[in-house]
Formats: sequence, structure tokens, C-alpha cells
Amino acid sequence: MILKMQQLAKYGLILAGICLGRFFPAMAQQPAQGNTDSTKVIHIIQSDKLNVITKDSQQLNRFIGDAIFRQGNTLFYCDSALINRADNVLDAYGHIHINQADSINIYGDYLHYEGDTKLATLRDNARLTDGKITISGPELQYDMNARIGTYVQGGKLVNGKSVLTSQEGFYYADTKDVYFKKNVVMIDPEYTLTTDTLLYNTETKIATIVAPTTINDGKTIMYATSGTYNTESGQGNFDSRPTIEDSTATITADNITMDKATGMAYATGNMVYRDTAQKMTLLSNYGTVNQKEKTILATQHPLMIMEREKDTMFVTADTLFSGIIKKDTTKHINPKAGKDSVLVLRKDVDSSGTVKDSAFMKGLALAIKDSTEAGRDSALVITKAADSILVIKKDTVEIGPKPQTLALKSDTTSEKKDTSETRYLMAWHNVKIFSDSLQGVADSLYYSSKDSIFRFYKQPVLWATGTQLTGDTIFLYIKNQTADKILLDQNGLIVKEAGKNLYNQIKGNQITGYFSGQTLDWMHVDGNAESIYYIKDDDGGFISVNKTLSGIINIYFRNSELHHVTFIKDPEGTMYPFSQRPLDQLLLENFHWEIDRKPKSKYDLIGTINIKTASEITTKKE
Repeated sequence: MILKMQQLAKYGLILAGICLGRFFPAMAQQPAQGNTDSTKVIHIIQSDKLNVITKDSQQLNRFIGDAIFRQGNTLFYCDSALINRADNVLDAYGHIHINQADSINIYGDYLHYEGDTKLATLRDNARLTDGKITISGPELQYDMNARIGTYVQGGKLVNGKSVLTSQEGFYYADTKDVYFKKNVVMIDPEYTLTTDTLLYNTETKIATIVAPTTINDGKTIMYATSGTYNTESGQGNFDSRPTIEDSTATITADNITMDKATGMAYATGNMVYRDTAQKMTLLSNYGTVNQKEKTILATQHPLMIMEREKDTMFVTADTLFSGIIKKDTTKHINPKAGKDSVLVLRKDVDSSGTVKDSAFMKGLALAIKDSTEAGRDSALVITKAADSILVIKKDTVEIGPKPQTLALKSDTTSEKKDTSETRYLMAWHNVKIFSDSLQGVADSLYYSSKDSIFRFYKQPVLWATGTQLTGDTIFLYIKNQTADKILLDQNGLIVKEAGKNLYNQIKGNQITGYFSGQTLDWMHVDGNAESIYYIKDDDGGFISVNKTLSGIINIYFRNSELHHVTFIKDPEGTMYPFSQRPLDQLLLENFHWEIDRKPKSKYDLIGTINIKTASEITTKKE
């Protein structure tokens, strides 16, 4: 009887243990009292051990060993965990792994999860990934409802080769956008980006700039405050006066679009291009910059400012282009090149190849290349957007297709190359120049810092110290940043107003003038020289008019006024008393007085460019 009682007691304990074992898991899976939302219940999938403990009058379920939980479509993995059913809070420890809908995976060594708000906070080796990018930091928060990951104690995002760090970051899983704040640094093998605030899309890899930002690729630096930048392709569109800077130049405009792969940048609205090496500033409403070739094409009222120590020069035209000439691709410039010189024509060539107007490009070719030094097969090629191209070698003529960019090419087969560079300037149509000592107009202009010579083509007119200078082509030589010499090549004509409707005039095949300081000192007229000049008495009254023919004439100035004239080689002349001067013989052949074309000030050249911007720049430079 006693034995039977012992067996019944033993079976009763076993049954009780079974019932309790079933009771505790069931109790652990029950929602907190009053919580009827099944989507907020944290379900137990598995655990090696379960303990029920009481802490601060609250009952906690403790799970130890390979614990797995589920809430909705989110799974939680950990080494151990505590669940507070009253507050619906899960605290997990060791090898935390959260998987949301097989799209977001979060890791860490500690997790605090609020089941009602579905807000997870992870610390210690915390990181988040969507399979393509990884976000890590000392502490991460992830909102399961909004699918937003956040760090506010510093963090890092890795996307391919790009690494972004910041003090604060907000990741939007649905749109793949990341909002970085405070001390933002993006490091890529190709560049470094620094800013205070940045919006970045991890799929498109486009960075949206909303604060002052610097992008440095080791060769150029971009400064911008708004716009977008494709961090993978290097294409950018920047607003609010961005700036691109390299070792020799800077460019600023209202808007700049750029393509790092091609090196092209397009500036729109009040562009300011600054060549620090050459001390040259170019203003325009639109500009195209080739950063690889170091060229710039400016349209829409361009204005170039060439700084000089005493006399800054301003140049404007319908179109301005500036580029680099490498020494191994150019020859010494000879303004008097022979008949075999290379001839290159622009759009003044019709479809049949007939030359309509070659003055500008002929002069340009003469300026760039001396064919007496070039080989028989060498050729010069000049291309310009929307223009035809004509390449003329010494023996052959070829017409090529319309190119898209402006560049200089030539025969580069020389055995030894010199890679040092000099800058040149091309200007065409309605060229005007202004400085305190020199003013001028022409159809086209070419200038190279290699020889410091301005070349004016097609009906050029210059004014120096009140004297008008014209010729088929005019060469102005600069030395030590001041005018040194001027050459009026073919049909040279000097005109200076002596009085109302009275003009001192000198013409010749070639006229060479020499400057002293900022003024003309004397001029040499060579070949078929003719002159008409008025002689005054000491009181300034007119005495007579002298008309002379001579092989050579020298003219001397003093205090910007004609002082005396010297005739050399077979002079023939007639002096008329002023009162008996023959009015019909007092103008030389091809005489023209074009004072109305003379620029009166630098503001005549500015046109519709932002005058305030131009004034500020020129004031600072002067």
C-alpha cells in the first residue's frame, strides 16, 4: 500500500512538471495585459533555456542560448534576452542580428527594442546593411515602421569604394537616401568631399549639396553651396556661384555643370575665369572650359582683363578663346613669314571650298607658325564649334568636317619634346581693347604670352597718345608688361588731329613705332613714305602745311605731341603757306579718321555684363 502511494506521488510530480513546462512558454507568449494588437506581440521562436525572474516588482522572461524572436516580418537573433511583457520591451545580448523582410540586416552586441513603437537601438559593433551599403557606428537606431536608420554619435557609410563619415546620419531604406550632418567627409579613390550637410542616394550615388561643400580630386577643387554631384561618374550641376580651382586658374559663375571624365565645365551667368599664372581675368555670361586642355571659350559679351603693373588692358569681342600652346607643338612666330606659310581658314569658306574672307585666319596662321622652319608635310589644324575647318599644308588643301571643340594640333614627330606651356588668346568679331595708354578696334585678334605680341586683323585701328594708327595688320609688342613696339604692316597710316578738320598724316608700306614709358616716342616709316603735317609757331598758330614723299620717314614725339619729322632717302616735298593750302590735296590716299570707333573707357567694353561685378574686379586688380 505504501509502495502504491509513492508511485502515485511520483507520477503526480511528473505531470505537474509537464504542466508547468507548458505553462511558462505559453505565458511568455501572451500579450501584456491590455495590449490586444497582435502585430506588436514579440513571439518566441526558440531558446535553449527559459527563466522567469522578478526585478523591481516586474516579472521578466529570461531566454538563454540561441534565442530567436519574431514580430511581424522581422526576426531577432541573439545569445540571450530579457522580455518585459508589461512594457513590451526586448533587451538582447551577444551576436545580435535583426532581419526585416529579408531586405535590411542589422547587427550589434546589444539591443534595446521597444515592441510598441518598433524602435531598435543597437550598440557595440553596431552596423546596418541592405546588401549594397553598410552603415556602422557606436550606436544605431532603426525605426521598423518608418524604415529609417539613425546614428547621432558618429558613424560611417561604405558604398563600394566610397566611405562617408559624419557626426549624425539618417538612412531611409525605402528611398535609399542618406542624410548626413556635421563634419561630413566622403573619401573615394578619385576625390575627397567635405561639408557640414549632405544628402546622398546609395543607388544613384548622387550627392545633393545643401551647404558649403568642397570636392578635391588632387588636381582641381570644387567649392559649391547647392547642386548635385554624381560621385560615380563625376558629373555635377552646381548653383549659387560655385567655383572650380586648379593650380593655375579658377572659374566662378551663377551655375556650373561639369563632367570629370571629359574635363569639360560649362559656366552660365556672370562667369569669372581667373588665370593666376598669367594674371588674366575673363568675364562672360557663358563659358566652356576644358580642364584637361586648359582652354576656355567665352561667348555672350565676354570681357578679358589682362593685368599690368601700371596699365591694365581690357579686351572684348563677340567670342573669346584662350588656350595653352606646348612648346613642342609650335614654332617661333614670325610676323613676316614667307609665301609658303600655312594658311588656315574658318567659316569664311563656302561649301565648295571657295575662300570668302581669309584675313583673320591668314594672319593667325602667320602668328602661330613659321613655315620656313616647318617640315614639308607638317600642318596646322584649328577647329571651332559650328565652323568649317580648312587645313592647308604646304602643297595640299583639304576641307574637313565640322568639329565640336576648339583645339590646336600640329606635327608632333620631333624627337625631343618640351612640355612647358604658354597661353594664347583668340578673339573674333567686334574686337575692342582699352587701356590708359592704348585703345583699339578690329575684327579679330591673336595674342600669345610666348612672344607677348598682339596681332590685330581686318581693318584694325589703334589709338596711342591721341594718334590713330591703321594698317592691313597691326602687331603690338609687349615688354615687361608695357607696350614696347608697334608694327603697321602693309598700308600703314598714322593720323593725328592738328586742329578742327586738320590732320597730320603719314603713310607707308610698313610703319614701326617705339614706346617710351606709356607713350609713343618715335616712329619709322619704310617704303613709299608720304606725309602731310602742319607747322605751328611758338604761340600755337598754324604757319604752313608740308607735303612730302620719301623712301623713309622718322617721326619724333615729345609730350604726346608731334615734335619733328626727318626725311631719309630721296625726299621730295612742297610747303604751302597755311592760307594758301590746297584743300583738295590735304588728305592722303585711303585716308580715314575713325574717332567715333574709339573706346572711351573700360565701361564701353563691359556692355551687358554685370557692371558691379566687373567694377569690383577691376578696382581690386588696379
